[in-house]
Amino acid sequence: MQEKIRALNNSTGRLHRTLKETADTVGHFFVDGFHFLALFAIGAATVWSAAVSFFGMVAKGHASLADILLLFIYLELGAMVGIYFRTTRLPVRYLIYIAITALGRVLIEIVGAEHRTGYDILIVAGAILMLAIAVLVLRIGSNRFPSETPVSDLPPAKKRSKS
Repeated sequence: MQEKIRALNNSTGRLHRTLKETADTVGHFFVDGFHFLALFAIGAATVWSAAVSFFGMVAKGHASLADILLLFIYLELGAMVGIYFRTTRLPVRYLIYIAITALGRVLIEIVGAEHRTGYDILIVAGAILMLAIAVLVLRIGSNRFPSETPVSDLPPAKKRSKS
């Protein structure tokens, strides 16, 4: 009787492990599928928006400094999507670069439209300075405390750029 209970216990344990492994595999498949679809959608929207902006500049006949900075924002978004696609890590520094560029556009619009100086310019410039300090802190931190992921675990494209 004890052996039958023990055998039943073992078989239910194996069934439970098999079901859990299957559920984990299916779950990882759906998460990875969602990541790929979302990344392609974000990448396509970025390219589409950049193209519309560029052709708007061409139709206008000239590009202002704010327009060019907008193209840099699209470039950083595209680079961020590409890095996330290859490494599955979100590069926070790129988000900060985008914020600095966007604040630069705001600063240009304030000075260009109103031709005045005031606290709003100081606030935007202070925000840019704070973001630049944040980038500096992140770079120093990543150099002093590198990621624990060994280079052998990174995708092939990343391995080539490290060596």
